This record gives sequence, C-alpha cells and structure tokens, in this order.
Amino acid sequence: MLTTTGQILAIAAVLANGAVYGTDLSVAVITRSVNKHLDDAAVTISSGWGHYYGDKRMPAFGAGGVITAVLTTVVAAIAGHVGAAVAAGVAVLALVTWLGFYVVVAKPINTAQTAAAQSGVIPANARALQDRWESILPYRVGLQAIALGALGTAIALF
Repeated sequence: MLTTTGQILAIAAVLANGAVYGTDLSVAVITRSVNKHLDDAAVTISSGWGHYYGDKRMPAFGAGGVITAVLTTVVAAIAGHVGAAVAAGVAVLALVTWLGFYVVVAKPINTAQTAAAQSGVIPANARALQDRWESILPYRVGLQAIALGALGTAIALF
C-alpha cells in the first residue's frame, strides 16, 4: 500500500514540476531569443504581464510539486525504500534550491516588471532587469531537470 501511495505521490510531483520545468525551458529556449529583438518597453510590458499571470497561476504547480516531492520522500522512507527516499530527497533539495533562485532573484524582478506593465512606466534599468532575470534560467531549468530525473528514479526504485 505504501509503495503504491509513494508512486502516486511521485507521479503527482512529476506532473506538477513538469509544468514548471516546461515553462522555464520554453522561456530559456524561445522567449529569451525573442526578447533580444524587442525594445525595452516591449520586453518589460510582455514580461510584466507574463509575470502578473504567472505569479498568480504557477504557485499551485510549484507548491504542489514541492509538497508531493516531500511526501514522496517521507512515504519512501517509512516504507523502507531507501533508494527511492534518497532519490526523492535529491528532488526536494533541487526544488528548494530552485525556490531560492525564484525568491531571491526572480520574484523581485517579477514584481518590478508587473508594476511597470500595469503603470506603463518603463524603468530606466528595464533591460538590466530582464538580463538579470534571464541569467538564472540555466540554473532553474537544470534544477527542475534534476528534480524530474530524481523523481523518475524514485518511481523506478519503489
């Protein structure tokens, strides 16, 4: 029973974190290149409205993914599946690190760009804000990939 519960939790974590990974990967692979062709105002307005909606809609996926990864770790440990517990623990560590990047770097920029988009007042450092936000994308994508790989490993080891 605990094995099945753990596998279901891990699958839920994969689905939730997959949404975050896909979003970050899409921005890294596509949107970053698009932004290079836009002026500061267009980048800020586009990013600002994107963050407005993203910051309202993505927390369910992010929080759900972290919570189900933690629960996967706990259930695996209780069930005695050491390998699955370690793998899920690696996922949790990657996700907590991802959250650190989000809270320290991305969220303040999201807030500034959202305010700029809503007010129409483009900050003098608009491009620097966008460049700083984009600078952590490789870490965010990598951490999500690690989390998804670790969760897949946990499923296999249950």
